[in-house]
Amino acid sequence: MHKILILGAGKIGALIAGLLAESGDYEVQVADVDAERARNVVAAHDLARLEAYGVDAANADALAAHLASHPVDAIISSLPYYCNVTVAEAARAAGAHYFDLTEDVEVTRAVRGIADGAPQAFVPQCGLAPGFISIAANALIGHFDDLRSVKMRVGALPQHPNNVLKYSLTWSTEGLINEYGNPCEAIVNGRSVEVAPLEGREEIEIDGTSYEAFNTSGGLGSLGETHGARAESMDYKTMRYPGHCAQMRLLMNDLKLNDDRDTLKRILENAVPQTLQDVVIVYVAVTGWQNGELREENYVNKIYPQVIAGRLWSAIQVSTAAGITAVADLVLAGKRQYSGFVRQEDFTLADVLENRFGRAYAESGSKDVSARLVVAGKTGQQSTSRGGKA
Repeated sequence: MHKILILGAGKIGALIAGLLAESGDYEVQVADVDAERARNVVAAHDLARLEAYGVDAANADALAAHLASHPVDAIISSLPYYCNVTVAEAARAAGAHYFDLTEDVEVTRAVRGIADGAPQAFVPQCGLAPGFISIAANALIGHFDDLRSVKMRVGALPQHPNNVLKYSLTWSTEGLINEYGNPCEAIVNGRSVEVAPLEGREEIEIDGTSYEAFNTSGGLGSLGETHGARAESMDYKTMRYPGHCAQMRLLMNDLKLNDDRDTLKRILENAVPQTLQDVVIVYVAVTGWQNGELREENYVNKIYPQVIAGRLWSAIQVSTAAGITAVADLVLAGKRQYSGFVRQEDFTLADVLENRFGRAYAESGSKDVSARLVVAGKTGQQSTSRGGKA
């Protein structure tokens, strides 16, 4: 039975801990700087294989002391992105596999450096975007002999928007601001470039509903490095209901709140409600050549809130927790040996969706036939050189 430490007992960490403990194959420690919050997670699940601890993971000495007295096979960080370098360093010293949910580009670069030459796996960006979106895009890319464009779009949205932002807080406010305020990576005209956040607005229609999409930071993950040399263009954009982008530009750019993020966080958390009635939309469009013909393939999936262990969890909680637990489960299962820095696209879409945790994506209720065919590697006319593997 694998021993695993979950750092952070918040919205996502609570579900991660419960999923792993209830599987019967993990002894799970859930730790938080607020020990009472960790104990509440344990009490909610009432499982013998789940234990609570008070640990300040931002304190390197405190984290090292905990790992010395409570050794584990793996660490999953569901902490704010700025804590993750300290956690990765502790994992390297303890010989534990490392997983995180960060969208921050600089933190991921630091984790890559820590992972250099390590015998254990370091797998950052394991959530939704970056994370699952890269796995889905990589599956489509494998169907093409040559690429023209790769578009990755994700939206975590309220099902029933009713405020001027047309938005509800569904996850970390700090992470949201970080994505909206930091430079974004993209491939433009075959070159890796930085583009401005909240720019590049476009409109998308899915199932009769209109959305807008615009640049946000971090969602491209390592996919640009992996496949960028083959593509004319590749980018990641966040999807929202029309009008949201203009309001956020007003707050962050015109009112200069991108330079005062603490104030912006207080404003958003005071004015914008949270919701469990959300929907996560995953949209990938890849254009390129198959057997000499220019073609496009799409992956579209919608994830809705789900009842797990008798409790309703939001779509963003389900999709994020399913992504990281599936990847961690695949690494710890040992069917393939992972070490050093591991990219999301090193995992196949089929393996993730067949995994007991990743199955939440497959069982999301999507009616899009293309989403199911991508997994089977059967969309379009298969590329003879790549074999159409998902």
